[in-house]
Amino acid sequence: MEPSVLSLLGKQFIRGISTSVCACGKRNFKKFPIFNKRGTRDFKARQAKNPHPDVPIHTYGVRPIGYKAGTSFVKINELVPEIIVPDLTGFKLKPYVSYRVNDIVQPPLTPEELFGAVYVKKITEDFKLGKLGPDNQPLHPSPEESLSPEEAKEKVASIRSDIV
Repeated sequence: MEPSVLSLLGKQFIRGISTSVCACGKRNFKKFPIFNKRGTRDFKARQAKNPHPDVPIHTYGVRPIGYKAGTSFVKINELVPEIIVPDLTGFKLKPYVSYRVNDIVQPPLTPEELFGAVYVKKITEDFKLGKLGPDNQPLHPSPEESLSPEEAKEKVASIRSDIV
């Protein structure tokens, strides 16, 4: 293809198509990071012996278990992850929960529900049998009556889960 020539005030402008790269062979490799799995065998060998500071060693999200001191690696035992797996022999539940399971919506526990679930039965029995003291306090408190508020709440939660 012949370039077109334009002449203006004694200057000549030539317009043509170039098939060479305008960077004259230089490439910007900062846009193309070369991680551990990329590159030639020679590149990987050089990176293993003397890593280049501009080329990061990609860890794929794995946390280090030590640090590098000079040319040697110092392992810290506290940084090594310890996987604790419980023994599930005889476990009744299956490891999968279907998405078709209906949602269980429980309203928050009210004080009236807590009182009714834990104390009402014993108080009515004591009243009918005349086992209340002068201040309407039980003469022989049951284990339910001696519960702390937190223990009573846990007991009602377990009763609710048995019903559902």
